[in-house]
Amino acid sequence: MSEESQTEDPMVAALLRERAGYVGRDGKEDRVAAVDEQLALRGYTPGGERATPPKGRRARSPEQA
Repeated sequence: MSEESQTEDPMVAALLRERAGYVGRDGKEDRVAAVDEQLALRGYTPGGERATPPKGRRARSPEQA
């Protein structure tokens, strides 16, 4: 399963698709780093979990997940 399908945040999913397009292309390491920075600002971690819930939203309780 791809990483973007594991997130419910459409912005994170879009950033992951953008990052996938840059990975492996010569001379695009700076773009990958910029996308990684934006992912970090949105709380994305490589395991697919957010470090913190988005502002104005509550994290799901374990029984709702």
